[in-house]
Amino acid sequence: MLSPLVKNIDESPTLWINQESNRLSSEGREIIRLGFGQSPFPVPEPVVNALKEQAFQKDYLPGKGLYQLRSAISSYCNRRLGLDLEADNISVGPGSKELIFGLQMAFDGDLILPAPSWVSYAPQSSMLGKKTWWVNTSEKDNWLLNPEELESVCKKITNPNKLLILNYPNNPTGTTFSVEQIKELVPVLRKYNVLLLADEIYSELQFADGSYSFAQYYPEGTIISSGLSKWCGAGGWRLGFFAFPKPYKVLQEAMASIASETFSAVSAPIQWAAISAYQGDEVIDDYLRMSRKALSEIAGYTHRKLTDLEITMPPGQGGFYLFPNFENHREQLKEKHIESSTDLCNKILMDLGIALLPGTAFGRPAAELTTRLSFVDFDGKALLTKGMLSEAELSEQFVESNAPKIKTAMERLHTWLYE
Repeated sequence: MLSPLVKNIDESPTLWINQESNRLSSEGREIIRLGFGQSPFPVPEPVVNALKEQAFQKDYLPGKGLYQLRSAISSYCNRRLGLDLEADNISVGPGSKELIFGLQMAFDGDLILPAPSWVSYAPQSSMLGKKTWWVNTSEKDNWLLNPEELESVCKKITNPNKLLILNYPNNPTGTTFSVEQIKELVPVLRKYNVLLLADEIYSELQFADGSYSFAQYYPEGTIISSGLSKWCGAGGWRLGFFAFPKPYKVLQEAMASIASETFSAVSAPIQWAAISAYQGDEVIDDYLRMSRKALSEIAGYTHRKLTDLEITMPPGQGGFYLFPNFENHREQLKEKHIESSTDLCNKILMDLGIALLPGTAFGRPAAELTTRLSFVDFDGKALLTKGMLSEAELSEQFVESNAPKIKTAMERLHTWLYE
């Protein structure tokens, strides 16, 4: 009855952990939700108002997206990154996940992924009967792809068509590439004619100042992927975009054909409202500054508390995530019958009421004791209503006052590991 391409595909771990957290909460358990990566902040008020004003829109829109929105997105990319994109370079879809699936369907080639990578890239490849090549990364390199490892895998691939997906700032690790690291990877990409999908869904949430992209250094072979879900707090709106380089126009047209036979077009009111998000204004700029400040401080606090517990990981550089490694506790965890990341996360959930995701969900070896922690279980709306945060307000006390569940989670982990 089931196609062999989907019979071994399970529900996305990120959606599963959210549903499992809801189930346990409904049974009366107090669950600290560090497993699901949804923005804690509300959609900015100007964007909400735009949706109210555009609610009457009812017409089907072009499969590539509303022209006015695609024009706003191209201008947004050009402002941020100094690119030379036009509306015709942009395609809009119901979330970047759907666009990534369409790209993998349209592209006749193998997929290359660093391990760890976001949970849905590889399953999408499997559903389409594609081959996935995993490139090893290491904690000492901040879990980032390096040129030597990439070239060693590219040499093995006989298919002339290769698609590499890089997400930065990264889900699940919270780390990102520097400009120097990007420049070191580009010669390998060019040498093997690799199509790069630069998944920049968290780019507006990079903690350090400055915007940059692989598209600035490898413009002929980079597709930018982004959307509203993370920086605009609008995951449920389901709006993403791709920015295509001109040499891949044929791929863009193929994806438009796929759209015409599948989702047709993104909701018209959502597209009209999204124009305001990409045009931006002072309210949105303030919203982003506050979001980045708050996330940076909470990431730093969580990192300090975990490293005090001898749990290792690189510090967060953007987005919502850290990638804690419990390897230093392996022997004592064996006494709790924990020998894999899945065992570890199940035990922490049942013993402590803390939801994490196992490293194996992101392509890491099952026996490795890595996990993904999403530090967003706090009231982002209440935090933003306090107004701009001064440097003096960004402190340990700030985190414990505004994100008390993060503090509780760290205390529970301390007791569980040491008492």
